[in-house]
Amino acid sequence: MQHDKKRNGRGLQRLIRAGKSSLAGFTAAFKHEEAFRQEFVLAVVLVPVALLLGETGVEKALLAGSLLLVMIVELLNSAVEAVVDRVGLEIHPLSGRAKDMGSAAVFLVLVLAALVWLLILLPL
Repeated sequence: MQHDKKRNGRGLQRLIRAGKSSLAGFTAAFKHEEAFRQEFVLAVVLVPVALLLGETGVEKALLAGSLLLVMIVELLNSAVEAVVDRVGLEIHPLSGRAKDMGSAAVFLVLVLAALVWLLILLPL
C-alpha cells in the first residue's frame, strides 16, 4: 500500500494527477467517441436552457443533472468497450454481453433524461 501512495502522490499532488487523468479521459472520449461528442454538444446547448426553464433549484438540478448523467454513463460505457476491445477482438459471448449491457445502460439513462424533461416541462 505504501508503494501506491508514493507513486500516486498525496494531497495536492494526488489531486493534480487525478485532474490530469480526468482531462485525458475527456479528451479521449471527445476524440474517439462520436456518441460522447453528440451528447456533449446537446449538454452545452441544453444545460443553459435547463437553468432558464427550471422554476426551482430542484428542477434546474434535475434538468441539468439528467444531461450530465447521460455523459457520465456514456463515458463508463466507452470505458467498458475499450477494455473489452483491449482484452481481445475475437468474438466472444461475454464480450458481446458486456458491450450490450453498457449500451443498455446508455439507453436507460437517455429514457430517464427524456422523462425528467417531459415531466418537468409539460403540464399534466
